Parts: sequence; C-alpha cells; structure tokens
Amino acid sequence: MNQAYSGTPFDLTGRVVLISGATGLLGKEFALAVASAGAHLVLGDLNKDTLECLKSEIASIYPLTKTWIQVLDVTDADSCRSVAELCEIRFNRIDAVIHSAAIDPKFDKASNTGRFSKFTEFPEELWQSSLDVNLTGAFLLSQATCKIMEKSGKGSVIFLGSNYGLVGPDQRIYKKAGQDHQTYKPAVYSVCKAGLLGLTKFLAAYYLNTSIRVNLLTPSGVWNHHDDEFIKNYSSRTILGRMSNKNEYQGAVIFLASDASSYMTGANLIIDGGWTAL
Repeated sequence: MNQAYSGTPFDLTGRVVLISGATGLLGKEFALAVASAGAHLVLGDLNKDTLECLKSEIASIYPLTKTWIQVLDVTDADSCRSVAELCEIRFNRIDAVIHSAAIDPKFDKASNTGRFSKFTEFPEELWQSSLDVNLTGAFLLSQATCKIMEKSGKGSVIFLGSNYGLVGPDQRIYKKAGQDHQTYKPAVYSVCKAGLLGLTKFLAAYYLNTSIRVNLLTPSGVWNHHDDEFIKNYSSRTILGRMSNKNEYQGAVIFLASDASSYMTGANLIIDGGWTAL
C-alpha cells in the first residue's frame, strides 16, 4: 500500500510523475520513491525490456500504482512530445517531471576509463553526445512537458545536477597507483551540469506568477561497485567520509515533487556529503 506519506505535505497520491532515464541507477530510485508516496508513473528510457522489468518490480511493491512505460530518446523532440502526450492522454496532466536521463562518464569497475584522456585529446564526438543528452535533452523534455503544465498553471520540474556543476573535479581522485597515464573526469560533464543550473534558473524566472516550479537536485558520487582505491580517494574529499548510497536521494525527490516544496523554485538542493562545503 502506498500510504507512507498520506495526509502529509509529501503526499503524492494520484499525482502523475514522468521520469526520463527511469531505469538508470538513480532513475529507478526516483521511481520507487515517488511510487512510495502514492504517485502514478510514466517511465521513459531507451530500452523497452528494462522498462518492462522496472514496471513489474514497481507493481510487485506498490500494486496501487499505475505505471505506463514508453521508449524515450530525450535527444529527439518528437520522442519527448510523444511521452508528454502519453501523460496527457492517460492522466490529463503532468504534475512533476524528473529529468534523470544523462551521459555520465563512470569510474566504476565496469567502465572503460581509457576514453577519458587529457583535455586536449578528448574526442569531439563524446563532447557532442553528452551535450545532446544532458543539455539539449533537458531542454527538449522540459519544452514538451511544460507545454502541458501550462494548461493547469502548476507542476514541478526537477533537473539532476552534480557537485561538479558547482566546483571543478578533483582529478587527483581518478589517478590510480601504477597508472602510466592519468584519467580525468571530462570537462563536458561539468559544463553540462553547470548548464542545467542555468536552465533551472531561467525556467523558474520564466514561469513567474504561476505554480510551475523548477528546481535542481544536486547529488555527488553514488557508490556503484567502485574499486577500493577509488572509494578511498573519493571518500577522503567528503565531510561524511564516504560515497553516497543510491537510496539517499529518495526523500529529496519526494520533497521536490510534492507540495512540501511549494515555496521553492529556481533553487539547487545540494546533497553531496559536504563536498562543496570544503
């Protein structure tokens, strides 16, 4: 039963939440979080099979949740319009959209970090593909969803930032013992996340005197089977002395999607273990 937040400002009962990148590490957590608060879901991602699996998992935990899935490519305007129209057709509205789709250069055990060379050798095609998903994708999806939110004059748009959109990456943590060549967190990641902060502030100001709110949620490094050396290096830069766990952003996304944050727009909610406080 989805009654955990019933009768509180965090209650999302009957609200419609659209999530892009829904099957990703955090996208899945966001879906489970808003479902726990009573929301109905429209989930978008590139792979239909993984979407079906997530839908089944949500149904097994929250049987009262209505969940619709659709293949979504945020770099394609027609695809963004199609998933927004699905919300309107099935539910006649969109109450919140969480833009979780992203290209994030990973440093977990399964990652090919050989591509993350020094700045002067970073491939142009990787630069462009990140811009397409992380920035243009956010622009296209917010265009499509805000068009529907404008009809009711209310809604919550949530972009996903990063501590690296606020401060430069500490490249020392990516250096491995015995490594001949330093690997780097690419510049394009910082550029995209900083750009999302700008888009957040623009849209919040644009929707002056409405109840359409636009905010940024800024997490930092999420543990995902990283090697011990990386975990140690990363954790040493945080006040809390560890990486975050993927479920530690559930409360924040419920807050931003719900009436609990009704007086919050154009803001950046930072949850980074104290990284940017140092």
